[in-house]
Amino acid sequence: MMRNFKRLIGPALIAGAITITAAAVPTADKSHDAALTRNLNIFNDIVRELEMNYVDSLRPDESMRAAIDALLSTIDPYTEYYDSSDQEQLQRMTTGEYGGIGSYIIERNGRSYIAQPMEGAPAQLAGLKAGDHILRVDTVDVSQKGSADVTKLLRGQAGTSVEVTVARPYVTDSIVTVNIERRKLQEPSVPYYTVKGNTGYIRLTGFIDKSPLEVRTALEEFKKDPRVKNIVLDLRGNGGGLIESAIDIVSNFVPKGTEVVRTRYRDASNEKTYKTTREPLFPDIPLAVLIDGGTASSSEITAGALQDLDRAVLVGNRSFGKGLVQSTRPLPFSGLLKITVAKYYIPSGRLVQALDYSHRNPDGSVARVPDSLTNVFHTAGGREVRDGGGLRPDTTINWGQPTRIVYNIVRDNWAFDYATKFAAEHPSIARGEEFVISDSVYADFKKSIDPTRFKYDKACEEMISTLRTTAEAEGYMNPEVKARIDTLATLLTHNLDKDLDTHRKQIEEYLGAEIVSRYYYEAGKTAYELQTDKAFATAVDILENPELYNSILHPGTATTGKGKGTPEKGAAGKAKSKAKGPAGKK
Repeated sequence: MMRNFKRLIGPALIAGAITITAAAVPTADKSHDAALTRNLNIFNDIVRELEMNYVDSLRPDESMRAAIDALLSTIDPYTEYYDSSDQEQLQRMTTGEYGGIGSYIIERNGRSYIAQPMEGAPAQLAGLKAGDHILRVDTVDVSQKGSADVTKLLRGQAGTSVEVTVARPYVTDSIVTVNIERRKLQEPSVPYYTVKGNTGYIRLTGFIDKSPLEVRTALEEFKKDPRVKNIVLDLRGNGGGLIESAIDIVSNFVPKGTEVVRTRYRDASNEKTYKTTREPLFPDIPLAVLIDGGTASSSEITAGALQDLDRAVLVGNRSFGKGLVQSTRPLPFSGLLKITVAKYYIPSGRLVQALDYSHRNPDGSVARVPDSLTNVFHTAGGREVRDGGGLRPDTTINWGQPTRIVYNIVRDNWAFDYATKFAAEHPSIARGEEFVISDSVYADFKKSIDPTRFKYDKACEEMISTLRTTAEAEGYMNPEVKARIDTLATLLTHNLDKDLDTHRKQIEEYLGAEIVSRYYYEAGKTAYELQTDKAFATAVDILENPELYNSILHPGTATTGKGKGTPEKGAAGKAKSKAKGPAGKK
C-alpha cells in the first residue's frame, strides 16, 4: 500500500544560554573549542579572499546557503535551516495549516497535474479534477513547469483569488478556466474512521496540534456505538510530529499518570518525562496498532509505548526507527534553525533510533544498527523487546514480492490515467466500502494500455539475451545449445495480456483505489483499500480471538520483573525523574 511519508516537526521552547568559567572546561572541551575557532577563522579568511580577489562577484545568499546546507548534511537529516521564505513550510508541518486552493500536485515529465483535490477545499468546489494538466496560474504560463514552481503560485494569503487554467483529458471542452478564492486550509490528520463489524478503525496520518482532538472525536463516536468491541489504530506511513500529541493520544488507552516517553539531552542529567494527564476513554478495550516502514517519530512513540505497556498488539512491518527530538531556535538576523536536541526513550527504556549519525562510514553514509548489536529490554509484563532499528511488530505481515508489472503500472501512471478516463465516462460509482472492479472494467483497463508504450522490465528476456551472448563468447554455442536456449526463451517470453490477468488481484488494489478517489477522495480510497488490507484483516482476527490476543500480550513464558532499562515502576511509569530542560517536539 503506497503511502506518503511525512515528517512533521514541531516548535519548542528555547533553552537559555549557559556560561562557564575557563577553569571549569575539561581539556577535551578546550581542544574542541580551539578546533572550532580555528576552522571558523579559516572559513572567514576564504570568504574574504574570494570576495576580494575572485574573478567574478560572489552571490552571497546562494553561496552561504550552500555552505550552511553542506554543514548540516554532516549531522543528521532532521537538523535544517529555514530562511524567511521557508517558514510557512515549517508552520504547515506543525499545524497542518496553509493558505491555498487545497489540492495535491504531481509532476510528470516536467509538467504539473492535479493529483487529487482535497474534499471540500476551494479546488474541488471550483471543479478542478484529478488528471487536469495545469497550463496557467493567473498570467503565468506553467504548462512546462514542475510542481514546486506551480505550488508556490497556487498558495497565498487566504481571501485572495487566483485564476487557474487547465487542460482536461477525455472531455470535449478540454480547456477549463476557474477563479478560486484561497482559504486557510488544514489537512486532517484523521482522514477516515469507521466501524467494520465489531471493530472501530482510525486512520491517523500525522501528529499536529489538532490530532488528539480528531482522534478523540472518532473514539467518542465508537463509545456511543454498541457494535464496537475492538479498535484498530492505523499508523502506517505516519511520519510523526508533536510529542505532546502522541502523549495525548496514548492517554485514551492507559491510566492517568502513565509514563509514555522520556527525552534525554546532551547533558545526561537533563531529562524530561512525559506522562498522561487525563482518564482514558478506553482503558481495557482490545487494541491493535498497524505499523510499517513509514511509521516514524511520534508514531513510534505512540505504538512503542502501547507495546511496552502491553496495551496493544502491533501488526505489520518494522517501523522506520527515528528516536531523535527536534527543537526550533530563532537566529539573530534571519530564519530558524530546527535542531536535534535530544533522544527519546519509551517506557521499557529502549531507544528505537536505527541510524547512528555520529558514526559515519568512510564514504559518509550511515548504516543501520545490526540486529546482532541491539539490546534486550522488557515490557511491563516481561515480554522481550529490542532497541535500535525501529519497532518490531508482534505479528509480521508478509506482503510477498512486488511484481514488475504492478510496479510499472503504478510508476508510469497507467492506473492513474485510466481512473481519470473512467471518471470522465461514469458519473457515479458505489462507495469505497462496496466498489469492486468488474470483469468489464478490468477488460477496458487492459485495452487502455498501449503495448508499444508500456515500459516492461523484462528481466527474464534480458537474462536470456545475456546467456546467448555469453555462450557464444565462451564457445558453448552449438546447434543443441541454441535449440535449448530458444526453447527457454519461448517459455520465458512475456505476454502482456497474460501477465495482466495473472496479476489482476494486485493490480486491482491500485486501480480500484485510484478510481474510488476520483469520487470519494482520500476517505473513499482508504475505505476501498480496507477491503483487501491483509494487515487490517490480521489485526481483526487477533482482536476477535481473546485467547490469541492475550497469548501475544501475556505469553505463558513471560516473566515479570525489571529488564534492562525497565522503568522502576513498570507500566504505570512511576519511575522517579526530575523534569528538566525544554519541551522537545518532533
